Amino acid sequence: MKTVYIQNLRKELDATDESFAASCCKKLGIPHDALIRMRIVRQSLDARKKQDIFYCIHAELTLTDAAAKRVLHDPKWKAETVTATEPEPIPFGTKQPEGRIIVTGLGPGGLFAALTLAENGYRPLVIERGRPIEERVKDVETYWSGRVANPDPDSNVAFGEGGAGTFSDGKLTTRIRDPHIDGVLKELIKSGAPEEIAYLAKPHIGTDRLRTVVGDLRKRIEAAGGEVRFSAKLTDVRVTDGRITAACIREDGRTVWEPCAALLLAIGHGARDTARMLFDKGVAMAPKAFAIGVRAEHPQSLVNISQYGPMADHPRLGAAEYRLTARSGERGVYTFCMCPGGQVVASASGPEQVVVNGMSNFARDGRNANAAVVVQITPEDFGTHPLDGLSYLDRLERNAFFAGGADGTAPASTVGAFLRDEASKASRSVEPTYRPGVRYTKLSDCLPDFVSAGIRDGLRAFGRQLRGYDMEDAVLTAVESRTSSPLRILRDSGMESVSHKGLYPVGEGAGYAGGIVSAAVDGVKAAEAVMRIFAPVS
Repeated sequence: MKTVYIQNLRKELDATDESFAASCCKKLGIPHDALIRMRIVRQSLDARKKQDIFYCIHAELTLTDAAAKRVLHDPKWKAETVTATEPEPIPFGTKQPEGRIIVTGLGPGGLFAALTLAENGYRPLVIERGRPIEERVKDVETYWSGRVANPDPDSNVAFGEGGAGTFSDGKLTTRIRDPHIDGVLKELIKSGAPEEIAYLAKPHIGTDRLRTVVGDLRKRIEAAGGEVRFSAKLTDVRVTDGRITAACIREDGRTVWEPCAALLLAIGHGARDTARMLFDKGVAMAPKAFAIGVRAEHPQSLVNISQYGPMADHPRLGAAEYRLTARSGERGVYTFCMCPGGQVVASASGPEQVVVNGMSNFARDGRNANAAVVVQITPEDFGTHPLDGLSYLDRLERNAFFAGGADGTAPASTVGAFLRDEASKASRSVEPTYRPGVRYTKLSDCLPDFVSAGIRDGLRAFGRQLRGYDMEDAVLTAVESRTSSPLRILRDSGMESVSHKGLYPVGEGAGYAGGIVSAAVDGVKAAEAVMRIFAPVS
């Protein structure tokens, strides 16, 4: 028996596992009973020819020795022998920690940092300013329903168990290449994510399933000896001889100081108050580029037809996706966080803010498709002080709040009116999904001029790339402002702050990740950095 890795196997849309296995054996020229086991490593959709859409499969095939020899010697397949490799164990440090190892934030970065520490015997303390997922969902629904104009400042789409990714499409695609990715996906599957995320080229969990997954991850942290405190906010740090030695935590109406040997900072990029507190403590930071724009909504059927042509209604295809890029002068314009069959959601985390994002359930069966259309922003646009980007976004989100009517509704426009730079009337064919609702207006009034110009250039270019994207009645809702952090908390190669020993900036809020998987990987690596220094708790 031998396992071989083969790329570019064709699987028809209607194929069953059995028929696909039979067709593979036929193409490889081996008997059907020579195939002992098949594991799909990667599955992507090839829709380049609209009349002939199929799955492209990379797989590991366990074959009899004779069949494996035939396949390995056939130059057409370029097959490789698979050899099992085990990840190298992390060498534990020997230093006894003076105080707790504290993880701040329970988004992907914090969850995976805490899980790694807990399952290796470090008993971390995890603090999360928001609430458990069940309570958090109720708080968010109160805001979305329009019963309040401002979200709960500590339990909203940005803060609470699971972090901002919990109210999203649950995309697991990432541009990073890191050996930790497989481990992250395995842990997500262990906590209830669908097994297909291990091999799909564009995996997603969906916000409905993701809520269950993050709750299970937290329970596993607690079962392994970690302590999780909700409604517990980091408000201060004690610095002794350039090292973080204690964390001040506000909980239950009081503040407590917890001595800490290491503080893993996974606060997310919505925690602007925490970033400002750390800056006041002298923590080294720098401004970084990000992107801002709007959410664009189109009928999902339009996207399906454009991407799949006459096969758009095939039941195996589901809701189509897209990713579009363009240029506006020297700036990049691109779609971001596309949510097939999803909805645009209110994502503010403080008073007098309107922030939009996208979300979809696992089924992706909503009537509209939505995606951010954003323009690149650099420190030259907003200032070179580390906190200038935060102030820039504060003003932008406040402008959107008042442009929307100061009651929680968001400013919106049809694409046609926006391209003509005029006040918009309501769309006649696309019903916005944003709750508590939208106010049609002249959308450019709440955006910087160069951003409006960039979005217009992008929409025109996208209309040439995806038929109908620049349709008159598509809806734009502002403002998409939290694509990534506008600052970076500087760290060294050991993932430790360059200015404060014992501080480990992690994930999106620290400026080192851009999505669920990359943030989770960053959390694992930060935990491993701590484990290399300290011994497990006895």
